[in-house]
Amino acid sequence: MSTYDNSPVVTVIGLGYVGLPLAVALAKHFPTHGFDVNPLRVDELRGKHDRTGEIGPERLGASTLKLGDDPAGCPPSDFYIITVPTPIDQENNPDLSIIEAASRTVGRMLKSARAAGRVPIVVYESTVYPGVTEDICGPILEHASGLACGSDFFLGYSPERINPGDREHTIDKITKVVAGQTAEVLDRIAALYEALTSGGVYRAASIKAAEAAKVIENAQRDINIAFMNEISQIFSHMDLSIWDVLKAANTKWNFLPFSPGLVGGHCIGVDPYYLSHRAKELGHNPRVILAGRSINDGMAEWVAKSLHQFRGERGSSVLMLGLTFKEDVPDLRNSKVADLISALEARGHQITVHDPQADPEEALDEYGIKISPAALSGTYDMVVLAVPHREYRTLGAAALRESLAPGGTLADLKGVLGADADWTL
Repeated sequence: MSTYDNSPVVTVIGLGYVGLPLAVALAKHFPTHGFDVNPLRVDELRGKHDRTGEIGPERLGASTLKLGDDPAGCPPSDFYIITVPTPIDQENNPDLSIIEAASRTVGRMLKSARAAGRVPIVVYESTVYPGVTEDICGPILEHASGLACGSDFFLGYSPERINPGDREHTIDKITKVVAGQTAEVLDRIAALYEALTSGGVYRAASIKAAEAAKVIENAQRDINIAFMNEISQIFSHMDLSIWDVLKAANTKWNFLPFSPGLVGGHCIGVDPYYLSHRAKELGHNPRVILAGRSINDGMAEWVAKSLHQFRGERGSSVLMLGLTFKEDVPDLRNSKVADLISALEARGHQITVHDPQADPEEALDEYGIKISPAALSGTYDMVVLAVPHREYRTLGAAALRESLAPGGTLADLKGVLGADADWTL
């Protein structure tokens, strides 16, 4: 099947948090083209600006990665790697519309690859439930290309493991799980990823096994965090600090170091719904998974209720510090701080939001929330450290208290201020 020497041509579809680092890493070793449907995103990257903050301007400028937003401009390739988002809808059901659209686009690309004498492999990195790659995406590729899956082109899967803001577990250091439609396809995929990471590759038994591994990685974290959130709620009735309890428990060698908090973002707060959706289709009630999701999805409401009670159940002016889903990243996807803001507003509190990492236009478009860059200069009845960005950690509790009115409350959702906070989870 081999149709190339040691330099396969690669096209990466989707240049977000997952696709861009992957494409830049691949471009160090292979002729690589990055495609994104958003012309603004492509223009920014050509100008050496990555709004996600994952790839700096020097790395972008030094990379040989070719960029484009026109499918016709993508060269015939040996690999097409799809890294588009897989969100959930309002009913928490999997929304496969983006990955389906990307599959149709790649299907049209496959025609030129096959005409050039290549036998391309389409590798999916997007998070899905087991069966999506072969049972849903494969037929879409066939229909869009007019080619036969398993002879004219082949399928593969390698779950993404990008952790936004993490500079230690980067694409060039982590172990990549890989799976292929046949043994030879698996060899080709493994060789591709082995070239870009020192962490090596793990050959999964099947594409479905690799898909399943991805969803349970994040479902496991979700369930563990849900346990932390539940015991935090329990201990709040006992006048116990969850952070004091965790410090003691963490001295045991096999205690897992999870902590409570708002669970948002594009992975932990989403992926378990993919697995539970498929489980229910098969007639199984995924009780543990859905229980964890219920606790974590309700955490913002519980925090709002607790803060409201702490303030004597009266409305107050509130400075919300941080809106992104985690510290030190600009990623606003599935932010549970937005839920906390809504829950506090419903109880009569007036919220002012500050976040040095978030894009104000995106916050307004996505959540209808206005970010106030000068908010730290005001005074408020309550300051809530929701997302402990480095800017806030550098300021410290004493500086944050300068934004409090007399009798005000400094609340800390992540336990970074210790005893200097008036209220913590």
